[in-house]
Amino acid sequence: MEDGKLTVRAVERALDILMCFTRTGSLSLTEIAAEVGLHKSTVHRLMTTLEEKGFVSRDASTEKYRLGIKIWELSAHLSNTDDPALLLLPSMEKLRDELDETVSLYVRDGRERLRIQAVQSNQAIRRVAPVGARLPLYVGASSKVLVAFSSEREQEYIISDPIWPDSANRTAFRDQLRTIRAEGYAISVEEREQGVTSVAAPIFDLKGNLAAALSVSGPLARLPVDQLRSYAPLLMERAREMGLMIR
Repeated sequence: MEDGKLTVRAVERALDILMCFTRTGSLSLTEIAAEVGLHKSTVHRLMTTLEEKGFVSRDASTEKYRLGIKIWELSAHLSNTDDPALLLLPSMEKLRDELDETVSLYVRDGRERLRIQAVQSNQAIRRVAPVGARLPLYVGASSKVLVAFSSEREQEYIISDPIWPDSANRTAFRDQLRTIRAEGYAISVEEREQGVTSVAAPIFDLKGNLAAALSVSGPLARLPVDQLRSYAPLLMERAREMGLMIR
């Protein structure tokens, strides 16, 4: 039994290491050890195994690691019917072409939101949205959508998160959630990034469960609040259509 626990712990540690690469493309052994809170010797043993199995690769010139070919082989076998990021990509590209702004897809992961897909605008000045980015739930249009359309119990779990900054007004946030549920969309103006605005709407699957948040974002100079509100009806309609594709 003790051996089994040790084996499971080793797997957990290996997965924690792989998750470090969702935030950056390459990491040194020292950086990985700091990220996961383990001794370098322990990380080195795990990295050696991951490298042998092809899940990471090491650049001999920089001594830094990056994800290996096995990760891409696994992702290539994801089914379009199981993965919203792949399933909804054509619809997101259509919406991008309709509005010529960056379109992103977010899901909630605990007390964070995760960007699982993005289609960049073709305009010279545009919002660049990297896939895999993890963002807090207390700020941003997509965050507010993911919280607003969650259950009251989940909302309180999120709003009580001690990671919220002292400047965050939880009472005002709750008021915003009620407005968002009534209107069906959320807007943010420079809440997370200076000069960036966005509008987001919820995607519900065929069972009526909240599946994701769909957002359109761009520079404030091109997307003031009035423009964002004018996009909201189309955004909500496209989100409804996408939901019909998710079982």
